Amino acid sequence: MSDPTRTPEFFDTLAKVLLRSWALGYLMLLVWAGLYLFASEFVYRLQGHLFDLSRHEIDLVFYCGIALTKIILLVFFLFPWLAIRLVLRKTKG
Repeated sequence: MSDPTRTPEFFDTLAKVLLRSWALGYLMLLVWAGLYLFASEFVYRLQGHLFDLSRHEIDLVFYCGIALTKIILLVFFLFPWLAIRLVLRKTKG
């Protein structure tokens, strides 16, 4: 990282990794939300009796989990990718 000619290359690679991580995380989030939307009764039967949770508690866990995952994906993957892209664009231009 001490070689200044390789620094943009490193950050370009890092930006690609961050974008792919965000995309895979968002795909996981969509599968999670889809599973809950279309198979919520199955999830309730499976998890409700296993952990002795009410329907409301399972809804709360799912909604909070989906919201937390969405926030984490934005803060740790999408925003850093955007910042790196903006800095690389500024240094090229």
